[in-house]
Amino acid sequence: MDKAVNAYIESLINDRNDLLSEMETFAQQENVPIMELAGIETLLQLLRIQRPKRILEIGTAIGYSGLRMAEALPDTEIVTLERDEARYQQALGFVGRSQQKDQVDIIFGDALEMVQVVEEKGPYDAIFIDAAKGQYQKFFALYTPFLTDEGVIYSDNVLFKGMVAEENVENKRIRQMVKKLKSYNDWLMNHPEYNTVIIPVGDGIAVSRRK
Repeated sequence: MDKAVNAYIESLINDRNDLLSEMETFAQQENVPIMELAGIETLLQLLRIQRPKRILEIGTAIGYSGLRMAEALPDTEIVTLERDEARYQQALGFVGRSQQKDQVDIIFGDALEMVQVVEEKGPYDAIFIDAAKGQYQKFFALYTPFLTDEGVIYSDNVLFKGMVAEENVENKRIRQMVKKLKSYNDWLMNHPEYNTVIIPVGDGIAVSRRK
């Protein structure tokens, strides 16, 4: 999205509460990847329309998006996974200070290994994928069996700062990540069981629903 347009949209968004503002500052200072403001506001509006009762979030980080979802959907439970112990502890601290702490269930562990634990807490009306970019397709395949019939999968960062549209990416590590994201996007858009649209807001959000 054009930077000026994005800045204009963000200027219209209401201020967050003190705890969320603190988390945004912390994320910026500590280089913690959280959703861009316009992106998360779009996600929250889609969730308000959908009104899921239980959300599975793959990738807690410091708990920012989980708390944003809980605040926007006061009757919703969020089950969220984080494999990095430092991030997990930070998320526990932030979530524990919030009014939504009883809505957010944080699980420590690698999403590729926590299938049984997640299944026991399901089913889920929505799945939000925002973790290791190279594993998106595996996450999708592992956890969509626990999705309700009307469930929706939201995948963040699918445009990866616009790099998926570039022909040449110099950094080898980033080039491999972009390659995997492009493969995931192609796979999603041609999935025989799901309809998907990619929304070019924030860092790109893919929205998938069963046909």
